[in-house]
Amino acid sequence: MRAWLDAHQTDAASPALHVVPPEETGMIPEGAERLPVPLTEEELERVRRAAATDQVAAVEKELLSYRDSEEGRDALLHKALAAGLPAHRIVELSGVDPAALPTAHRS
Repeated sequence: MRAWLDAHQTDAASPALHVVPPEETGMIPEGAERLPVPLTEEELERVRRAAATDQVAAVEKELLSYRDSEEGRDALLHKALAAGLPAHRIVELSGVDPAALPTAHRS
């Protein structure tokens, strides 16, 4: 990513630079320059974790761990929705079928 920023004469340490995941582009102020940055899956996950609140990051970690277990599934899904994780992100992290998400808080 740094090489890409250098190629666009963008200082990685600039306080004006904000790298956000594609689903969060609404956070970019109106009129700001937008440059789509090609990220690997690993880089994208790091950007998502860095942008997440501590609560969301903790729940995302639990969802990744959940892939190997069925125990406490419903409670974890409710917890993720209550923390504000979008349904598509919960499905991506946990591997559950979207139809398995509780309907009360789907986004």
